[in-house]
Amino acid sequence: MDKIKFVLIALLLVAVAGVPLLSGCTGEPVEPTGNYTVKIGGTFPLTGPYPEDGAAVLEAFQNYAEWVNANHKISPIPGAPSFPTNVKVEVTFMDDGASPATAPTNYAAMMTAGYKQFRVSGSGIATSMRDTLITDEVAATTMASGPYLVTPSVGTIFSNYPIYTDQCAGIADWFMANWKLTHNVTNPSERPRVAYLTNDSFGMTIPNEPAMSTYLTGIKYVVVTGCPPVPTVPANPAATATMLSWCQNNTIDLTLGAMLVVGAVRTMTQADTMGIGVGQAYEMQVGLCSPAHLTIYLRDTGAPGTVIGDGLIVAGSYPPWNDTGNGVTFCKTLLNTYGGGFVATEHIMYQHGVVEAMIQTEAIRLALVATAKDDPADLTTAEVLNSGFKHISGLDTGGIIPTTITYGVNDVEGAETVRLDQAVSGADVHLGNYPLRHVYS
Repeated sequence: MDKIKFVLIALLLVAVAGVPLLSGCTGEPVEPTGNYTVKIGGTFPLTGPYPEDGAAVLEAFQNYAEWVNANHKISPIPGAPSFPTNVKVEVTFMDDGASPATAPTNYAAMMTAGYKQFRVSGSGIATSMRDTLITDEVAATTMASGPYLVTPSVGTIFSNYPIYTDQCAGIADWFMANWKLTHNVTNPSERPRVAYLTNDSFGMTIPNEPAMSTYLTGIKYVVVTGCPPVPTVPANPAATATMLSWCQNNTIDLTLGAMLVVGAVRTMTQADTMGIGVGQAYEMQVGLCSPAHLTIYLRDTGAPGTVIGDGLIVAGSYPPWNDTGNGVTFCKTLLNTYGGGFVATEHIMYQHGVVEAMIQTEAIRLALVATAKDDPADLTTAEVLNSGFKHISGLDTGGIIPTTITYGVNDVEGAETVRLDQAVSGADVHLGNYPLRHVYS
């Protein structure tokens, strides 16, 4: 009997020796010996169609890395895990100009330089690099948010906020709920008429997704096609007049689409001139996706002193800077500590950058825990993808993203609900968060 006990004890010791040592029950590794560096960041659109967005995201990455190196945690939000004190987070970057043509060269350079993940700026890069990233088992964070991230199959590009069609579905849900208060939608003549207010690039992902119209007709909308497209960046407000006149002539009640902020400003300026919009002579609700960021829209229209496009709704963006949640407070701390001081005109994509940097860093942390490797350089991109990104669960951004972030094998959408904000008398009013409808084919 004693000999049997000895054998069992010996086997137990061998088994324990093969398990990475953990500090507590949080899945955090005991600090290894040696000092290491891990790269986060990637390519950013510092030139091209949205350089202000790209610069804000890059600054957020840089400030966040400094904070992690000083505090050795993923964030100051309660419950956030620790990050190894002997691993320095370093931000390196390239300018991609949001150009698909430069993406393969940038990608090759990053992988040669030892990156464990990639970063995608716009829709063009996302669609051009999607299959390569899947084949190479490389995860990427992104500023893009089109249905192509999840169809025809789930790829390896992980979004912060819901895809554009889910954002539009959130607006449609809100509008329909209010429409039903005064209309009987079982009567075809009382159903709201919706059109796609499109532009000539990423905004086309909304009308080009068949599931979008299927969803809208399923909840009793009449979908009217043929709205004249406008440029991604209209030359001036008058460049949108033909589109707005078409909406009025076709008795449109709601428009859905995606525009950059400059397009939204010029469209809504012209709408006011023509008496089209919420509370105008011709009543029409305009709903746009997250690239139109309401906080920046209000800044660029001169609000609150000047009120333009009152009633505009933007879906899937981030809280205004006067939000008192932990996430916005953290962003202000980063700016005040490392960014020269917070200013009220700070671009809202700074918040996006903090979340992206948090995701990349958390993926590295989880991969180190899962593989029991000391040096991040020893990780493979597949390990960062499969043991890192796909195992991110309950990542709390303090309200920057309306829910905690959880990814999985077939889940690359970070947010579980869609945030809706409306311009009301020059202020940002949070309308609420709406469930994802998973509107894609």
